Amino acid sequence: MDDVDLLVIGGGINGAGIARDASGRGLRVLLCEQHDLAAHTSSASSKLIHGGLRYLEQGEFGLVRKALGEREVVRRQAPHLVHPLRFVLPWEPHLRPRWMLRAGLWLYDHLGRRSPAFPASRALELQHDPLGQWLSPALRQAFSYADAQVDDARLVLLNALDAAQRGAQVQVRSRCIDLHPVQGRWRAVLESADGQRHPVNARAVVNAAGPWAGGLLERMQARSGGPALRLVQGSHIVLRRPWPDDSACLLQQPDGRVVFLLPFAHDHLLVGTTDTDYRGDPARCSVLPSEVTYLCEAANRYLRDPIAPDEVVWAFAGVRPLLADPDPRAAQLSRDYRLQVQVDPAPALHVLGGKLTTYRVLAEEALDLLRPALPQMGPAWTARGDPLPGSDWGDAAQACSRLLALAPWLPAGIARRWAGAYGSRGAELLQGVHGLHDLGEDFGGGLHAREVDFLREREWACDTDDILWRRSKLGLRLDAAQVARLQAWMEGRIPFPRKGL
Repeated sequence: MDDVDLLVIGGGINGAGIARDASGRGLRVLLCEQHDLAAHTSSASSKLIHGGLRYLEQGEFGLVRKALGEREVVRRQAPHLVHPLRFVLPWEPHLRPRWMLRAGLWLYDHLGRRSPAFPASRALELQHDPLGQWLSPALRQAFSYADAQVDDARLVLLNALDAAQRGAQVQVRSRCIDLHPVQGRWRAVLESADGQRHPVNARAVVNAAGPWAGGLLERMQARSGGPALRLVQGSHIVLRRPWPDDSACLLQQPDGRVVFLLPFAHDHLLVGTTDTDYRGDPARCSVLPSEVTYLCEAANRYLRDPIAPDEVVWAFAGVRPLLADPDPRAAQLSRDYRLQVQVDPAPALHVLGGKLTTYRVLAEEALDLLRPALPQMGPAWTARGDPLPGSDWGDAAQACSRLLALAPWLPAGIARRWAGAYGSRGAELLQGVHGLHDLGEDFGGGLHAREVDFLREREWACDTDDILWRRSKLGLRLDAAQVARLQAWMEGRIPFPRKGL
């Protein structure tokens, strides 16, 4: 039986961030996730580190200020993973007035501290801007501002890796099937995918189960009149079509919502998102045909060359746990979070709501709230922006140059992908390697056997989805026969133990 200070339930961004922070404070931590790390909500976001310009219209000034501050901290933590990106907001007089957009952007520029990586907003004439060639010629004026793009699932993974390197246990495919108090502590039973059961004693528990958090809160009998969660499905579509890597669009819609056009995987376009109330198992959500139609129509109001549903090469949906509100419009629900502390019958903290950008400060606040139950923990430390694993070579371009200096024979496409995914950890893939043949079988898209082994042995990957859609986006590159070959090859090898590093 394991005896830990803190059991964190949920391997999404909040759970991984809390495990990292707690491990860095000297606590004995066990993070358990019933599926894969970032298997659900945290890999189905719009993949942005941003303040949330549209939240200003809802009066969420505190949330925007907090998120803008975190934008720079998260960029410093993982410069190879977090890429500053220019956003273009076309202006149409029949939607929000020009003065309103100017005022909102002025606030966005000044609510948080800006580094040179995030230049101030400005007005644009689209006929003189490179992005104008992709947009309808009827659009003349626009505004630009800066935010950042991130691989959301890899951000989760890097936090879990850092937690493990600081001593945390990370158990994937490990479901909490029993949790009850015993003399002021928690007794949990974790069940692995092969049916083995693992008892755990914990001084405190963090419920970071995302869309499952409400149900776990009920099981722990901790309701105290706080706000309930409302589950909202957000869907995105991906198309294989050229789009500039350095620019995105924020598109206003007649229904008051906004839709993003984002560069994705270097030669794809990501369009999202929707807001649809969801009921059912969050693990079983899927993109609705009506959502695909909505996103295509939303994009086509602005694109020079329209897109169609039959061009979609990938669609993904996630269930966001948002703080409930009497307003029936899901798009208006707060993206802020609530941390609900439980003292009796044993210490616990429940994470309700939240967004990708603010995960670090959420984790810091959560640990501070648990200090009375865990007084031996060290001080808060993550605001310094200590680098996540692989971040010590700088941004992706710098990391790519370092990789190619180590291995001039490495194909440019692989070097670029490794740099953006692994940063300096890419050097581990090159240890003892003298040429491309040493990387082993190529399953397609530049995915070699050595990388598959690395992902299984060092990043808790167990199946093809873990590798192709969360550890990478190579599912966009491999055909069905290549995926089947990869799956057969993986099934013929000894599985990696699920307890992590």
